[in-house]
Amino acid sequence: MTDPEPRRLRAPDPAVLAAVENAVPAITRSRASDRLGMAHDASHYLLTPQAVLVPENAGQVAALMRTGLPLTFRSGGTSLSGQGVSEHLLVDTRRHFRDIEVLDGGARVRVQPGAVLRQVNARLAPYGRKLGPDPASESACTIGGVVANNSSGMTCGTHANTYQTLESMVLVLPSGTVVDTAAPDADARLRALEPELAEGLERLRDRVRGDAGSVRRITGQFSLKNTMGYGLNSFLDHTSPAQILAHLVIGSEGTLAFVAEAVLRTVPAHRQAATGLLILPTLRAATAALPRLVAAGPAAVELLDAESLRVAQTDPRADDVLRALTVDRHAALLVEWQEPDADLLAEHERAAGQAFAELELAAPARLSRDTGGRAALWHIRKGLYASVAGARPSGTTALLEDVAVPVPALADLCDDLTELFAKHHYERSVIFGHAKDGNLHFMLNERFGADLERYADFTEDMVAAVLDRGGTLKAEHGTGRVMAPFVRRQYGDELYDVMREVKRLCDPGGTLNPGVVLTDDPRAHLRDLKTVVTVEPEVDRCVECGYCEPVCPSRDLTTTPRQRIVLRRELAAAHARGDHALARELEEEYGYDAVDTCAVDGMCATACPVLINTGDLTKRLRGERHGRAAQAGWKAAADHWGAVTRTLDLAMDVAGAAPAGLVEGTARAARAVAGADAVPQWSRDLPKGGTRRRAAPAAGADAVYVPSCLNTLFAPADGGPGVMAALLRLAERAGVRLHVPTDIASLCCGTPWSSKGFTRGHDVMARRVRDSLAAATGGGGIPVVSDAASCTEGFERLAATASPAVQVLDAVKFVADHVLPGLPEGRRLASLALHPTCSSTRLGLDGAIRRVAEAVAEQVVVPNGWQCCAFAGDRGLLHPELTASATRAEAASVTSGDFTAHASVNRTCELGLTRATGKPYHHLIELLDQVTA
Repeated sequence: MTDPEPRRLRAPDPAVLAAVENAVPAITRSRASDRLGMAHDASHYLLTPQAVLVPENAGQVAALMRTGLPLTFRSGGTSLSGQGVSEHLLVDTRRHFRDIEVLDGGARVRVQPGAVLRQVNARLAPYGRKLGPDPASESACTIGGVVANNSSGMTCGTHANTYQTLESMVLVLPSGTVVDTAAPDADARLRALEPELAEGLERLRDRVRGDAGSVRRITGQFSLKNTMGYGLNSFLDHTSPAQILAHLVIGSEGTLAFVAEAVLRTVPAHRQAATGLLILPTLRAATAALPRLVAAGPAAVELLDAESLRVAQTDPRADDVLRALTVDRHAALLVEWQEPDADLLAEHERAAGQAFAELELAAPARLSRDTGGRAALWHIRKGLYASVAGARPSGTTALLEDVAVPVPALADLCDDLTELFAKHHYERSVIFGHAKDGNLHFMLNERFGADLERYADFTEDMVAAVLDRGGTLKAEHGTGRVMAPFVRRQYGDELYDVMREVKRLCDPGGTLNPGVVLTDDPRAHLRDLKTVVTVEPEVDRCVECGYCEPVCPSRDLTTTPRQRIVLRRELAAAHARGDHALARELEEEYGYDAVDTCAVDGMCATACPVLINTGDLTKRLRGERHGRAAQAGWKAAADHWGAVTRTLDLAMDVAGAAPAGLVEGTARAARAVAGADAVPQWSRDLPKGGTRRRAAPAAGADAVYVPSCLNTLFAPADGGPGVMAALLRLAERAGVRLHVPTDIASLCCGTPWSSKGFTRGHDVMARRVRDSLAAATGGGGIPVVSDAASCTEGFERLAATASPAVQVLDAVKFVADHVLPGLPEGRRLASLALHPTCSSTRLGLDGAIRRVAEAVAEQVVVPNGWQCCAFAGDRGLLHPELTASATRAEAASVTSGDFTAHASVNRTCELGLTRATGKPYHHLIELLDQVTA
């Protein structure tokens, strides 16, 4: 059984592009990089759109609908069944549809499709509420996908999924009609504007309700988690056309209408929880334990098979019990109880303990309320798919399927799947899932090529096994393309015909997401399969899950980490098939889109389940650009760093004293000649030069203080003292002695070289820093303190290879632990807008920053829209458009508030936020010095 080789990239149809431009001007992205960068999602399908469209509002979507062109809506790109890719027009609904409005004290929330689920829950958290659906992809999936796939997850079962918690939605129909189902006249409006649709839905309602066999089959299917086909339970649960339509749209995967907005009811976010991992000798023993555990009322029971446990053991956050286990045929159940108060939770803990005593456990089990331990267990579980997939052989594609059966049939289905893995020679396949719901996920590694017989045969056997046990072929992930050929087999001819009629009534032209949910092609699941090209060791384990995208500061300007990686794969594939014209085009576009505008902030690694830092790739690619002269020049700068920083300090002073227009014009001219990535753009909002770093030897010091070069390059905000003077004063006030090394002027954290790929200069600085810090600390006897979070990271990397080891602390952490306790109580400010940085996040400084901030101000607010500012050393000077894009949402939140002061923990971040908001940002330690003086 073979399919043809993947097609070459075809040019988009000019007539299609013209039709879009006439309908909605200036929203089309049709470069090769735009199309191929969005051709990939988390699924194992790959289709390249003719163009990517970026509408700004529902009115523009309605205008697109009226063109009659095929459209596929795409937001987070975390879907796993192929519903988010298209060979037609792909509509990006994440860029502009992000509004979140909390209603009724958190009881409800109004959301747009581009809002990330985790961000919605963060807005609800102060009210003690959250959304019901809790999929493992919550850090990256968006409301558009949550609604379109009827998402559920770990704890919500079928009682708190999207279908059950929907209150209303604003729909854009394929005709361009906009319907708000919350309106009192929603049914009348639907009947007036879409009479055939309204009458047809009522006719289907009566048809379904009048057929006892249909009622029985629907009731049975939707007693399970079930996202296969359309939600025909809407005809049983609702009567009015508008409500039937709204609930049919849930789980319809963008094939019936566009959801421009939804109002969802929220559920309590219980603050008290106890979590544990139960390890049992076999998978069957784990499933046999379910009745006793479920009787104890857990919020979640998650199953992990033996292969999942082996992968979990490699997670950096795995505990000693898990790491010490010699995994054979073991399985585990991750259990959690949640309650609003401690007494109720204690009752559950007692009942759980009794249940545990009756189980045949392979290792001691206990429940923990410890936040860190609980978070580690959920981190392992939520990242399991991507972690398992990331460990797959290079060049293979990860396939994740999900099914559900009645809980009594779960153990038998596990046995069936295990036998099928062996029969079809799938190795290292894993089974995990939501055990108390009878919902299993399993993963295969497949190397798609010309022969698809193994995959096709396995799929047929799996379909038979699930349906024979009264199950559904898709529990959570949506029908997509992967199960569309099997919808009729699961529901039978009558209900399949009802689904066909639903599609015809809502989308008579068949323009919305063609080929998804319903298809007449029995081989649709075997077409357009993704092959993975081996490219670079830094990124080969990427599974294209998209978890990195919400934290990437360049996501709204150019590319995301996922797109940087898939474009490297597309470039390699173009070279492999001899498509040199496409390769040249991709290389040209990649330079600015992926290399120049990458902040190399490493935030992608904080979200990536397999810890890929795309910045490592970017640094290497930047290094490959540099010739001998550039490498030699930056090495010379490292050799004479003290003189270089003094010269830059003087240059900033001269620029600040000269007419602003002259300096800006000169910078623009130089950039035009040398290139935007070589010459910074000076602007009048930049400060003058700073203060030279001077040695301050101190006998018997408590720490070695290494002030950042940024203190020399940039003056403090508003003529303030700056962090260097503030930290020295605070230490003296608290009786803490700091030693500043004699060679301080020549020391640097190395980031200016590493971020640009200047390896020779970095090596010079690294040797100097290691030798200096070893001597200053007496061989690591006292810690080193740095006053800029990004520099702390750099010094930490350099010190990690020192012998003996040297501990590096950020100044905020040092102050929180060693200085703050010795300070007098300050006169706190009324409020503070706080910008943690990407470096402080990666360093785990949130707690220390919060303690210092609360000593500074009575109210501390991290504004909505916070993310890395992307100033990234000089990146905000070379490409100010990057910082402008990255800070737009946070700046809007800051300027709409009324804060007494504004703070960050890195001077360049302070510059970026000052530029974005027009508010003076100071280092947090400066403000602490001010309030405790």
